Amino acid sequence: MEQFYMPVRIVSGQDCLKKNCGLFASFGRRALVVTGKSSARNGALEDIEYAFNMNGQAYDLYDAVPPNPTVQCVEEGARLARERGAEFIVAVGGGSPMDAAKAIAMAARQQVEGSIFSHAIGEDVLPMVHIPTTAGTGSEVTPYAIITNDEKQTKTSISAPSLFPKLAFLDGKYMANLPQSVTVNTALDAVSHAVEGMLSVRAGVISDALARESLRLLLGQYEALRTGKYTIEARQALLHGSALAGMVIANTGTSPVHGMGYSLTYYHGVPHGRANGLLLPAFLKKCEQKIPARMEEIYAALGMDGAEFSYKVALLLGAREAYTDKLLRAYAQKASLNKNIKNCRAFFDEEDLYEVLKGSVGG
Repeated sequence: MEQFYMPVRIVSGQDCLKKNCGLFASFGRRALVVTGKSSARNGALEDIEYAFNMNGQAYDLYDAVPPNPTVQCVEEGARLARERGAEFIVAVGGGSPMDAAKAIAMAARQQVEGSIFSHAIGEDVLPMVHIPTTAGTGSEVTPYAIITNDEKQTKTSISAPSLFPKLAFLDGKYMANLPQSVTVNTALDAVSHAVEGMLSVRAGVISDALARESLRLLLGQYEALRTGKYTIEARQALLHGSALAGMVIANTGTSPVHGMGYSLTYYHGVPHGRANGLLLPAFLKKCEQKIPARMEEIYAALGMDGAEFSYKVALLLGAREAYTDKLLRAYAQKASLNKNIKNCRAFFDEEDLYEVLKGSVGG
């Protein structure tokens, strides 16, 4: 039985926020804007202020979300939301601010006893409006929030249907000055989402159709990603591709690629999307041995075989990180305990995961 659920209203196109600022009005009189430091520079915060002014709404700014959101920043943001009487959350930025905003929206309304990672998430969550300023995570259309888990020395996902945003604005103009490395890393993250969704045991006709269209849009901008020359149309295509890939994993979940990548991010600061890009080609090569028929479908969706895909990704990544065998063994062991192991159509044991890691970032 196939199920698909995606309750987020999406408005897209240039200046879509300013042209539809009345949509903010129904969420309440006061908002908490959750972001990092870049929203004041890319024009998004200016457009949000315009919308609030037009609607006569007040807001407070929480712009202390770090690149990999922590439990501490979630607690700080939730406390500010409660103290200021926020009635809704506006998240603006990449995956980190959007993920943090979901956890903040939950913690502002629910009493979290003990760890946020073991908390049973209820329905009472502040409504959220998400405005992505990168094209990669698709967090604006998923119920997931990835938070740094220092106790387990990894990144851990919290999830519930109540964590879906209510509304998302997709405007490529906010990415106009995005650094090349961030643009590439986030695009690879989105590609990984689409491919991993097709590998999921929960994949179906609807999610596969979205994954194929996502890959068409994302890889259709390969030359722009390779050269760093983007039009506003290219930025918008990447943003749409990312959102479609987000819709895919919102229903399918991810694969062991994410589980392996978390260690590269937690211990070495490798950006999440780059980590996925480093690992995905070797992972797919291993999948060829385990599920060849499904891999034919995935390579058809990519529009290339495994060798070409590996070559093209390598051109985008540049010089690779390299780690010792001892570290890779430890990361394989950690990844083998991740819940997404059971979500993949091809089973990967600890030795398989080590081989992927070694083939991707071996020293």
